Formats: sequence, structure tokens, C-alpha cells
Amino acid sequence: MFSLKTKLVAYGTAASVVFGIASYRLLEPDGAARDQKNEVLTKVLMQGLSSAHYKPERLDDNFSKKAFNLYLERLDYNKKFLLQSDVDQLATYQTQLDDEFKNGSFKFFDLSMGIFQKRLKEAESYYKEILDKPFTFDKEETIEVKPEKLKFATSPAALKEEWRKYLKYQALIRVADALDSQQKADSAGSKEPKKTMPEIEADARKKLKDNYDDLFKRMEQLENEDYRSSYLNSFANIYDPHTEYYAPKEKEDFDYEFSGRLEGIGALLQEKDGLIKVSEITPGSPSYLQGELKPGDVILKVAQGDQQPVDIQGMRIDKAVTLIRGKKGTEVRLTVKKVDGTMKVVSIIRDVVVREEGYAKSLLIKGQKPIGYIHLPAFYADFKNAGGRNSGKDVAAEIQKLKQENAQGIILDLRNNGGGSLQDVVDMVGLFIKSGPVVQVKSANGPAAVLEDRDPQIQFGGPLVVLVNENSASASEIMAAAIQDYKRGVIVGSSTYGKGTVQQFFDLDQVLPASFDAVKPLGHLKLTTQKYYRISGKTVQLRGVTPDIVLPDTYTYLKYGEKEQEYALPFDEIQSAKFNTWSSPNFSIDKLKASAKTRIAASPTFSLINQSAMRLKDRTELSTRSLKLSTYLAEERRTQEESKKLDSLRKNIPQLDVAGLKADLSKLNGDTAASARFQAFTRNAKKDLYIQEAVSILKDGL
Repeated sequence: MFSLKTKLVAYGTAASVVFGIASYRLLEPDGAARDQKNEVLTKVLMQGLSSAHYKPERLDDNFSKKAFNLYLERLDYNKKFLLQSDVDQLATYQTQLDDEFKNGSFKFFDLSMGIFQKRLKEAESYYKEILDKPFTFDKEETIEVKPEKLKFATSPAALKEEWRKYLKYQALIRVADALDSQQKADSAGSKEPKKTMPEIEADARKKLKDNYDDLFKRMEQLENEDYRSSYLNSFANIYDPHTEYYAPKEKEDFDYEFSGRLEGIGALLQEKDGLIKVSEITPGSPSYLQGELKPGDVILKVAQGDQQPVDIQGMRIDKAVTLIRGKKGTEVRLTVKKVDGTMKVVSIIRDVVVREEGYAKSLLIKGQKPIGYIHLPAFYADFKNAGGRNSGKDVAAEIQKLKQENAQGIILDLRNNGGGSLQDVVDMVGLFIKSGPVVQVKSANGPAAVLEDRDPQIQFGGPLVVLVNENSASASEIMAAAIQDYKRGVIVGSSTYGKGTVQQFFDLDQVLPASFDAVKPLGHLKLTTQKYYRISGKTVQLRGVTPDIVLPDTYTYLKYGEKEQEYALPFDEIQSAKFNTWSSPNFSIDKLKASAKTRIAASPTFSLINQSAMRLKDRTELSTRSLKLSTYLAEERRTQEESKKLDSLRKNIPQLDVAGLKADLSKLNGDTAASARFQAFTRNAKKDLYIQEAVSILKDGL
């Protein structure tokens, strides 16, 4: 989202006008309660999407086909339930969904649910029968792991065979993990008796069966209402991936600790295609400090302490949240699938999120010409408290402290900064320029509004480097783009996420009169209502911000960012705003690029990162996996060896000479928790290869 901190909620008459309710009469609130609620809900959603979205879709047969395909993909993403004959039966409706959406009809949805529930029962019998017999892992066979390459089975026998290979693959992973754990325990001198291969296989199968027993029990308890949000979002997401319907309970989870961050570990999760993915890590949270859970990780299982893990694949996100949340001091173990396909158990001790860790903080990098380092994890603002903290004021304060310690240049670190307050971006850019436009915001109709810094004062006029990566999004992209367009500093890192749209929340209950109270609550609609543009006129949508100096990154060759989202709004341009570039540049971009290129080429660590990135690309593009244990173990060993090489090189990176600021150190006396957090922050910065390269770039320019 463009600005999590500036979400807008429309109420009352204003929202009614936006949604056209004032002139559009919905059916009277009588008749069957369920049908009534569904009809009201679909009509108010349709009206909101058609009248308030930045780029309304035409509801026709083409739209219907898109919605049909999206719903089918989400209903059975792994193609383990429906047969091709079921798909053919449902396909008779593929050009009728637009009409059903307009009329508030759920005929197709009800049919799909009837078929799905029948196939669910059949699949339950498949896995129980298959897991009742031992697997052998000496046969050379493969499994297709990319759902988009799978086809629906043509018969129950063919579907059962798909289940056999699918379950065998999952059992294989568990057997390999058990063998690895047993080997490590043996190397550590454990006296525990070793299990035989048949015993390990039997344990893996039993745990797998327990997980699926639990999974199918939960799925059978779901009602049609639980699938309704997914069905309605098959329409909403055709408009763009950030336009969504939230059922009442889902909206509560989204708002938890502002934008859905989960109590206990501090991660923002999203459900996509039946999988629970980490989309953001809350700065200062247990996940942030532990450091192993990353955006893009898929959480497969959740265990409480040393208890048996619960498989959450296919689980509703609100149910998964209840398993992950917990009391301070308790342990949760997450089995995650990393972006390179490897599996890892991440142990996190739940805690209260330390807000201080989410604020801007600084260090001084010592040398003949000291350099200031500012880490900004988010563009935060306290909208409920007029005197509360905000990132613009905090960064200004950090700059002042750095100037007092004679910092000759500044590194502003926006890596993994997912955005936030728009006003703070404007204020922050203003710290480094005299005055002028910062960003342009445009609705569907009318000219763009130009947001400007009107303060002629420059808080810092020295050399500036802005660090970004593929998880720098939204407000971070505005900041980096403005600095780049003004030629005020050097943008360093990897291309940013590429999200250039603005969303607004509408409370659906508020757009309906009191006569419809019987069908409430209806939930919320999050709509894309605006796009933002650089002052040069280009949007960051899809393309993001390309750094002036690109550094090798693990994600360099992966398909990542807004451009990989289905039905994302397009890149476009508008007229440039009037602005003057920085009049006293401190650097020559071409010279800095040349020096950086030489250093990167000579760096064994950057070289290995680049090699790892290419191997990761190859691995993610390889869609088949071996079901032979020896082959699988060999592949895993290669991956682990590559990871060990990179870890070893990173351990040997020379440390930066880093110090805390005097003003900050004076506040740590007696505060052991704050001291521990500061030490962790300092320790990480000292050996950060990207900060080191940013320092070298600044030294070249000083």
C-alpha cells in the first residue's frame, strides 16, 4: 500500500455519494438472510469498484473469464482436488460471472462449493490409503512442483497418483531432515540410539498423516461463507492486486497493531494461493531481531515450543494467526520454505514489539572524514497524537546529532522499508534540498497534485547516499526517486519494488442506510484510487527506482516486485513538475560508478553473492524435483555448501569502525535492554557489506 499510515476510511454521506448509493437503490432487506446479505454485498461492491476505482473495469465476458480463471486458481491452486471434468462443468459459467456479479447471484459459487466439497471427501480417502503403506526412495522418479505447470487430472486414478507423488515428496523432505538432524547429533557426540531407515520413514509418514488429518478436519469445518471472500476477491483483484474485499474479521486482523502486524513475533502475513507468506517484518520485533524470517518466506508449519508442528497449508490466515500469536517469552517454531526452495525451522521467542527499534537511529563511521549512517525502517507517524513521533522530525534530529559530530557525508538506509507516511517523505526530502516539488499524486480524472517542500532551509548539504533494495517500496521509492531526480545524492543497491498506487479504505456498513442493518456487518473495501509519479513525470509503478550504482543481491535475478503481480496497473508518464536540480553537486556519478565497478569486481564476497543469485534463479526455474533420496540429498548438500561458503566469506569481511553518537550513548546508562538493542544494531552495521560499499562511494566523493 502507498501509505499504511495514511489509510483513509470513508463514512456517511460522502461515501454514499462515492459509491453512488444516493441514486442507486438496492433491493429491500427482506427474504432469506444469506441470499439477502450476498446480494447486498455484491451490489455495493460492484458500485464501489465501478465508481471509485482509479481504472474501472468493463464488466463483460472478458472480465468474466478473468474472474473465473482467478477463482479456479485459488480454489484448487495445487490441482489436488478437482478433475478436468469438474473444470469443464464449471467452465459453462465462465462468461456469466459478470452478470451474476451485477445481479448479486451466487449460483456459480454454490455449484463450485458443491463440487469442491465432494472432491474434498474423495481426497481424504486418497491420502489415508497412501500414507498407510511405506514409501521407498530408491526409484528415480520426479515430481512437478510448480502448480502453474500442472494440469487437472482426467480421472480419479490419475488424481490419486498425483497425491501419491505429492505425499512421497513431503515424506522425502521429512526423512532428509531427520537424517540430517541425526548426523549432526552424532557429530556432536550424542549417545542417543540411531533410528533405522524404516523407523525414520515410518515416523515421517505418521507425522505427515497427523498433519493431514488435522488439515482436512479444519477444511471440513469451513463453511461457504469462509470461501466467499476469496470468491469476491476474484472480481476485485481483476481491477488491480491491491484492491481487495475484507470480511469483518479479516479487517480486524488487518488493523491489528496497525496494518495487521502479528502480536508475538512481529511479521505481516498474507494468504496467497492457499499459502501463508511473510510480506513484511516489523522493525524492532522478535522476528526482526532474530533475523532468519524474511519477506517472501512461506510458513508451512507452526509448533509451540517442543510440541508437534501443525501444518498450516490451506489454512485460513486468521486461523494461522492464532497459532503464531502467543504470550511474551514463549517459543514458536516456524517451518518455512525459503525463496530458494530450501526448508528451515526458525525458532522465535515471542515478545512485545519494542517501538524504539522501529524508529530512525544513527551511527558514526569513524575515519579521517567521519560519515553518518541513518537507518530508517519505516516512514512512521502517530496520527492519533498531534505531538507524537514522526520519521521526518526524527531524521532531522539524527542529522543534527551527526553534524555535531562532524559527519562529512550521510548514508540513509531505506532497505526493507515498506513505506508509510507521505507527508514525512515530503518533509524528509526537504532536509536535503532548498525547496521544491517532491511527488505528484493523480486521481483518475483531473490534473496531478504536486506535493512540495516549502522550507528553504537545508539541514544537510553534504554528500548523500541512499541505500535501497527490492523490498524498498512505496514511500521509500518516492524518497529515492526525488533524491535521484534532483541529482541530490547517489542511489545505491538493487531496483526497488515498483508500487506506485494509492489505496483507500471504505467501510461498507457506512455506505448503507439503517434500513439495511439486518445484513450488517459487511466488511470493508480497499480501493486503488490514485497513482503517484516522480517529479520527472514517470511513475515507479512496475519499474521501481533503478539505483545509480547497482550492487549484486541475492534476489537480483528473481521475478520479484509489483511487475510480477497479476493485473497490476501499468507504467505510464505525466508531465514533469517544474524543479531545479541540485546546484552544487558533491560528486560525479560516472566516476563513482567506475570506482564501484572496480571494487565489486575485485570483491570475492560480491562475486559469490552474484553466483548464488544466479544459482537461485536456476533453482527456482527448475520445476521438477527428484523423489530419489540419494539424488535429493546430493542437491541439498550442494545448496548447503554454497550457503556455507557465503557465510564464511561474510564472517571474514573487515569490520567498519563504528561508534554510537554521544547523545545516544548518554541515554543508555543503566538501561540494559536498550544497551543490548544498540549493541545488536552496531554489530550488524559493522559487517554489512552494503554499508561498507556505501562508505567507499562516499569517500570517493568527499
